[in-house]
Amino acid sequence: MNLSLDTHSFQAQLLGLRTTLLAQISEQRGGVKSRAEVAAEHFSNVQESHAQTSTQRDLEFALNERETAELEAIDAALKRLEAGTYGVCVDCSKPIAQPRLLATPEASRCIACQEISEH
Repeated sequence: MNLSLDTHSFQAQLLGLRTTLLAQISEQRGGVKSRAEVAAEHFSNVQESHAQTSTQRDLEFALNERETAELEAIDAALKRLEAGTYGVCVDCSKPIAQPRLLATPEASRCIACQEISEH
């Protein structure tokens, strides 16, 4: 682990991000409704065109995928904190630069490995 990291502040930041994301998801879904229930309400409106319904459905699925991926990344970072491997690139095992972690605390790769992963 990158010993110069203040893991407590990163843990607090990650937990805050997780709480905010879960609240956002809950609010967007209308509280206790699931995203599927909200989508079904949109699709049941017969006044909307097929194109509008299809676009709304695609947007709902894209939002769900993004939120799920973001939540999984936060949870994975919290697990790395528990395991003592937070701040270490999962690909090359080199320390992740602290400015990167400050900007994106859920980052699992150093910038070089992230760029490779995206290409």
